Amino acid sequence: MDSLYHKIRVPGKLFIAGEYAVLEPDGQCIVVAVDRYVFAEVKKSEKNQIDLPQLGYSGITWNSEGQKLTFNVTGPKLNFIQNTVKICHHYIVESGVRPLPFNLSITSELDDVSGKKYGLGSSAAVVVAVVTAILESQKEAGVQSSKEMIFKLAAMAHFKTQGNGSCADIAASTYGGWLLYSPFYGDWLNTRLLLEEVNAYTLVKEPWPGLIIQTITPPEDLRLYIGWTGSEMRTSGMIRRIQDYKTTNPDDYQDFIKTSGEAVSSLVNSFAEEDTNLSLQSLKMNRNALAQICEQSDAGIETLKLKQLIEIANKYGVGKTSGAGGGDCGIAFIKNGQDSESLKEDWKEALIEPLDLQVATDGAMVCERGKM
Repeated sequence: MDSLYHKIRVPGKLFIAGEYAVLEPDGQCIVVAVDRYVFAEVKKSEKNQIDLPQLGYSGITWNSEGQKLTFNVTGPKLNFIQNTVKICHHYIVESGVRPLPFNLSITSELDDVSGKKYGLGSSAAVVVAVVTAILESQKEAGVQSSKEMIFKLAAMAHFKTQGNGSCADIAASTYGGWLLYSPFYGDWLNTRLLLEEVNAYTLVKEPWPGLIIQTITPPEDLRLYIGWTGSEMRTSGMIRRIQDYKTTNPDDYQDFIKTSGEAVSSLVNSFAEEDTNLSLQSLKMNRNALAQICEQSDAGIETLKLKQLIEIANKYGVGKTSGAGGGDCGIAFIKNGQDSESLKEDWKEALIEPLDLQVATDGAMVCERGKM
């Protein structure tokens, strides 16, 4: 008998504004989904199995006894995916549904085929892809899905694995487009995950304090361009440096949080008012706040290459780091895009690679169905 398959497509992300401040309670950021994708293909099967060819894993299987899952293979690289499978399994069982076995394969194009890593949120997109695919595989059993459900299950899996983070990247990969994002309270979720009387089904259904996910639309003549510096960075190390600075310089850190919040609010207002000039000013305000805390904390947010990327972008519009900084990508806002080719040529001369990326509006979605 032919087996029905579903192919899932999940976009990567880029931070636009509000980095580091979004890690604070009630902090806000602007994040955008981009059109490089993680793909998941899921189909009915006689047994549960996951294949991860790009990580060198195939035939990852598991057995379930009630809520407990036992995998035939374990390892640090598999923690995110295996915790995601567990959270989804818990949710399905707690919904009163008997899980259907499935075969799942994951591939990614977020990094270049040459091995370049652009910092587009690979782990978040993979988790969202796994959640979306598993929920899709269980529709025949009566499981329904929504963007909110996908986000919450993916965020739970993230916190089970890592214990912290804003999950703004998960929101971007789930919902797509431009988002104003404010995180749920991380301590609240960690506490809820530890309570025996609270399960995944309950957590999905209840409101999450602090969480805001709001679609926003930029002015029509505002253009976003992305450049890659040629170096990679580890977000966790950058965050530790800023957290150390927060401990030793609490007043200066709070000034940064205030200024960053004002910049994000101004940027959101510029979108609502379709005021491109205000958008440029707001991005510059956020860049200045980050540059100041970078200098004060010696965190290395703006590397020499990122400074060069920003200085070039400022000739034509406004430039800024994207994400934690320390490498990876920077961004540029330009009005009307009339100087885009000059921007790209100048970046290339400085050995900064312009990335051919567009905003992905759809978020996580089924992009193909068929029979095998």
